[in-house]
Amino acid sequence: MRVKLFYKDTCPRCPAAKKLVEETGNVEYFNIDEVEGLSEATYYGVMATPSIMVVDDNNNPLKAWLGEVPSEEEYGKWV
Repeated sequence: MRVKLFYKDTCPRCPAAKKLVEETGNVEYFNIDEVEGLSEATYYGVMATPSIMVVDDNNNPLKAWLGEVPSEEEYGKWV
C-alpha cells in the first residue's frame, strides 16, 4: 500500500496535507504544475489540490480525499 499526494506550490492547504502524509513513510508526491504530476493526476481523475490517494500494490485506488485534507483519525484508518 502506498499514498499519493497531489499538490501545487500555490495551494494554501497543501502544506497541511504534506505534514499529514509525511509520517506515513511510503508516499509519492506529485506536483500537478509539472508534466509528470499532471499526467498522474489526469490518470486518476484528480482535479483539485490537495488530493490524497491510498493505492494498493497494483496502483488501484483504495481511498481518496480529493481537494481536502482528512482528519488524522480518518486518514489513520486507511494507512
